[in-house]
This record gives sequence, structure tokens and C-alpha cells, in this order.
Amino acid sequence: MAVAVNALVPAVSPLMTAVVLGALLGNLGGRPEALRPGLAFASGRLLRLGVVLLGARLAVPDVLALGLPVLLLVVTTVAVTFSGTWWLGTRLGLGREPALLVATGFSICGAAAIAAMDGVTDSEKRDVMTAVALVTLYGSLAIALLPLAGGLLHLPAESFGVWTGASVQEVAQVVATAQTAGPVALAAAVVVKLTRVVMLAPLIAGVSLWRRRTAGPGPRRRTPVVPLFVAGFLAMVALRSLGAVPDGWLAPLKTAETVLFTAALFAMGTAVGVRELLRTGRRAVILGAVSTLLVTLVALTGVLVLV
Repeated sequence: MAVAVNALVPAVSPLMTAVVLGALLGNLGGRPEALRPGLAFASGRLLRLGVVLLGARLAVPDVLALGLPVLLLVVTTVAVTFSGTWWLGTRLGLGREPALLVATGFSICGAAAIAAMDGVTDSEKRDVMTAVALVTLYGSLAIALLPLAGGLLHLPAESFGVWTGASVQEVAQVVATAQTAGPVALAAAVVVKLTRVVMLAPLIAGVSLWRRRTAGPGPRRRTPVVPLFVAGFLAMVALRSLGAVPDGWLAPLKTAETVLFTAALFAMGTAVGVRELLRTGRRAVILGAVSTLLVTLVALTGVLVLV
């Protein structure tokens, strides 16, 4: 059903739809005990396998071809958005884990990044739902507002593409936004967006290391600094960069990755209590608004100064 919705409305990611469908199932009493083992498998192992396949989208030569100014823009935007969103989220009282998920989603690549970060945190499933809802809301607004802003600023097509790729959350939202300015903008936006995705690996590794050092005695101290699924992600990036992944495999791998993430987020959605989610609604919406403003302005500044 989620994939069908995406086919009808390409700007709506199947990942977003899946988490909503899962929440509906869970809150309408449609989650029998017999489903629990499968849902746990989907939200765990299938999620991690999806992260591994995500690496097949990325080739290091494509990233390097952007040039140093654009790479600097991407790194700065990710760093400022992540740190600023996390800091503000904790100040608003959302808690460390929810703020971490929102910061990851807005700074990297939306629902997929949120799900991947959830794999190395102790966050509740409602926190995942909140973060996904925010990237859905504000990413949808970007589809409508960024083309208008780009026209008012008279940005060249390539600059608009870089701005879109550096600031919009979901890949589907980036495509929907950038294509309004033509193929040049779309091509630039997609490469810049995938360059942001590269930042997912060091970000998760850094958070994993930080949690390992700050956790009390117990099994967490023996967890690897780089989780196995992150190492798999990096291995796929290396294989793609070396030409070991044929071009003919890319479309099937992308489809498999989408299906895996969709299954994982559906499973996560079934564990969400809508009443609990609504308790943090106003603070979460404020955090999403500020984070959107932050990533948009930092990326725009970089485009005007560096590109």
C-alpha cells in the first residue's frame, strides 16, 4: 500500500506512508501477538540491511566531482543543523533521544536516517514516529515554498539545485522540489543530497562512540564503535566507487532498499501510541520549524557565498 501511494504521489515517500499505516494498525487494535516476532525482525535486521544497501547509491567520484566549495557547504550545513537541532531539542524538553532523531532526520536524509540512528539509541518508537512526522511535514512545505523562494532570489538552476539538495529532508522531496527548475537543477540536487547521505556513517559512528564512553557499566561498553550495518554501508560505497556494482544492479538494489526501509518503518509505526505522541506535539513542531529554518538559511548562505 505504501509503495502504491508513492507511485500515485511521487513526492510522498513510501517510508512516510508506511509509518502512518503502521501507527493506524497499532492504534486500532490490529496488532495480534502472532505478528510481534515478524515486526521485531523487520524493525531490526531488515532496517540494518536497508542501510547497507543504501550505500550502493553512492560513488565517491561523483561526490568529489562537486568540488571543494560544495563539499564544504554540505559538511557545514549538516554539522550546524545537527548540533543546533539537538541542542534546541534538549532545551525544549523533548529529551536527548528524541532530539537526536529529529536532528539526524533534518540534517541527513529524513526517515531513512532516523531509522538508522534508532538502531544505535535507546529511543522509544513514538520518538521515531515524531521525527518522521516532522520531516514529512516540513519537507512537504519545502516542495511548495523553495521554488517560490528560488524565483524571488533569481538563483541559477544549478545553485537552486545545490540549495535544494543541501536543505530538503527526503530524497523524494528533493526530486519533487528541484525538478521545478529543470534537469540541471535536478542533477545537482540529487548528487548533493546523496553527499549528505555519506555523512550518515560518520554521524552514527560518532554517536555510537559517544554513547559507549558515557554509558555506565554493562554490555553497551562492549558494543563496537562502528556498528556492523554501518561498516556494511561503507563497504557498499567502496564497491560502487570501484565499479564492482554494475549499473544494471542499481535499480533493483534501490527497490530492495526501499522495500526494506518501508517494512522497517511500518513495524516501528505499530509500536507508536498516538496519545503519547500528541503530548510532545507543540514542542516537536517548534523544533521542526526552527530546524527547517536553520538548514535552509545555512545552505542558502553557502550557496550565495561559495557556489
